[in-house]
Amino acid sequence: MAVELRHLRHFIALAEEGHFGRAAERVFVVQQALSSSIRSLEDELGVKLVLRTTRRVQLTAAGEVFLESARATLNTLAQGSERARQAARGEVGRLGVGFVSGLAFGGLPDIVRRFREDFPHVAVDLRELTAQEQESALRAGEIDVGLMLLPVRDPAFATLALWKQELVAALPSSHPLARKRRLNIADLAGEPFVFFPRAVRATYFDQVMRWCAASGFTPRIVQEAIEVPTLLSLVAAGLGVFLPIRFFSQVSLPGVTYRPVQDAPTVEIVATWPRVQQSEMVGAFLKVAQEVLEGDA
Repeated sequence: MAVELRHLRHFIALAEEGHFGRAAERVFVVQQALSSSIRSLEDELGVKLVLRTTRRVQLTAAGEVFLESARATLNTLAQGSERARQAARGEVGRLGVGFVSGLAFGGLPDIVRRFREDFPHVAVDLRELTAQEQESALRAGEIDVGLMLLPVRDPAFATLALWKQELVAALPSSHPLARKRRLNIADLAGEPFVFFPRAVRATYFDQVMRWCAASGFTPRIVQEAIEVPTLLSLVAAGLGVFLPIRFFSQVSLPGVTYRPVQDAPTVEIVATWPRVQQSEMVGAFLKVAQEVLEGDA
């Protein structure tokens, strides 16, 4: 017979009550069953754990030592059980979050701060990735949820709209258009552009190209860069204009002036995750994100 949890509970109750009758009542068994359980435990261990007297039950030296181990075992089990329940509720573990450039300047820091406050036992692993990189990371299980621009083409992914952002014009501060309070996209026709290579920002690139084409021109891209800070530095140097999402207008850089564009399209940024793998943790993150963004609105 192996030692069972009920044996440990019965033994602890007997040690703490010092009386078979009271211990039996405490663990909701008859006294004879409790006595039999303690004997079975002693037989399995091969040692005497209690001294039975007419007045009181006393622990032997072996019983005193075993009592510590029994308590530690049940305590460890209780902690493990609670951790398992927390994991099932999404309250413990690791959450991998991919995000596109720009969110670090708007919304995402507040969401992560609130999520960490609400779920202090969840480690949040943030990774700045393009939309294509996020989709690959989601398929590989490297991240749990992605934050990217629409469209999400893979039907295996579910989406939840979180942000709507207009594009703005980033201009060299010395540019004549910087003196205007508001622009139209047609004002930028003929201007040199700095922009992402299509290979790294295909969704964003295509949306801007379609927008400009609808206004009758194709942007003349004179310099490409992968990172937004680099592109803004190129704007500051006077190499061209850039069309970032509004979040980036919070990046204050000498030599760069941001202006709203009246007919600018709105890009939608969504949370994305595999439909068949939504965990409680992802659900908790999405709920926090919605609450934070509704509060900001």
